[in-house]
Amino acid sequence: MLYDYLQNITFGQPLFFLLFILIPILIWIKYTRGDKRTAALRISTIKGISRNGSLKYTFQNLPFWLRILALACIITALARPQNQYNETRREGEGIDIILCIDVSGSMTAQDFLPNRMEAAKKVAIDFVNHRPNDRIGVVIFAGESFTQCPLTTDHFVLISQIQQIRNGLLEDGTAIGSGLATSVDRLRDSKSKSKVVILLTDGVNNGGLIDPSTAKEIAKAFHVKVYTIGVGTTAGYAPTPIPTPLGTITQPEKVSIDEKLLQNIANETGGKYFRATDNSSLEQIYADINKMEKSKVQITTFHRFTERFYPLVFIALGLLFLEGILRYTVFKKFP
Repeated sequence: MLYDYLQNITFGQPLFFLLFILIPILIWIKYTRGDKRTAALRISTIKGISRNGSLKYTFQNLPFWLRILALACIITALARPQNQYNETRREGEGIDIILCIDVSGSMTAQDFLPNRMEAAKKVAIDFVNHRPNDRIGVVIFAGESFTQCPLTTDHFVLISQIQQIRNGLLEDGTAIGSGLATSVDRLRDSKSKSKVVILLTDGVNNGGLIDPSTAKEIAKAFHVKVYTIGVGTTAGYAPTPIPTPLGTITQPEKVSIDEKLLQNIANETGGKYFRATDNSSLEQIYADINKMEKSKVQITTFHRFTERFYPLVFIALGLLFLEGILRYTVFKKFP
């Protein structure tokens, strides 16, 4: 309870602590000058009364110390102990972003750790965590495309949807045009001045109902900037799990990325093409995009204070009340 009270305590009027100098002065006066009293009755010895009065004699200064504690509480209360709470308000313009991710069978290739798809999911989640002010959505594609998560500022839900991405959700293939067209459609009604698609793939367009060139023109018409990322080693072949009737085997598969197409889409929409050859280069690509696409956000901080001097006032009153009772009952002085 005391720990909770003292946590994050600040003082609104700390100069009142200077009054603590009164306490040593009062103690000095009490124990150096004291009360000079003249005995009203002379007795030859106190042997008969010392035993009965010993406890009372021991605690005879208790009222004085209760008053000192009350004074300390009053001084601390005058210093206005309070808790400070900072409230942050973000105002400004975010960016609407669609993460368009290839989920075809080749994304299980293991030239990335543990494979291309898991590496892509990890950097996508890191990217989301660095964009707290933006609306972000996810589109996945293989032989067809699907909106995994529409544009949202609820990044907890968004990250959950990214984590659920896996191979086999869609018919196999690489429909780059369909993936891009679906992504642009998610941004079509956006009121944001900046609309971005980050398209990640490891293959060549070989399916879907929409040609990549047509999808590119749609993106240009709706002023959508497209960053494209080609994923795959430059070694020529990558170890890839292949399902067979006898189980899954891993064998080398040729890395085929249509870099010319990806460069053309990026250049004509105002974006940029990147090539990721391993986990670290993929992470750096997303970091570079994060730097290029900055949200315009103004942060205003408000300070709220909660006064905490009331308990000290009640303690001081209680101590003074107890001091008064003891002084005029147990420690009452006879004239």
